[in-house]
Amino acid sequence: MIRDDEQADKILSGVLDDYNSAPISEKEKEMLDYAVKLTKKPASVKKEDLDRLREFDLSDRDILDLNQVVAYFNYINRTADGLGIELETEHK
Repeated sequence: MIRDDEQADKILSGVLDDYNSAPISEKEKEMLDYAVKLTKKPASVKKEDLDRLREFDLSDRDILDLNQVVAYFNYINRTADGLGIELETEHK
């Protein structure tokens, strides 16, 4: 989705520890803010959060896709953690 291999490598390699200081757009930061809120305090997500995403030209479908990706990763990680599944060495 980034479409910039150099930027993706920096982010994925851990050079950037905080997405707020990452060289990404305000739209991407807003999407990540939503992802963090949905992950840490899902019941706190309000209409205003969705309206803010719409201000960055995300359609309702885009917001649904974002929500579903975040929810899926949260689900699968919690499932694996809850079953004591350990990552393979190359994924640590």
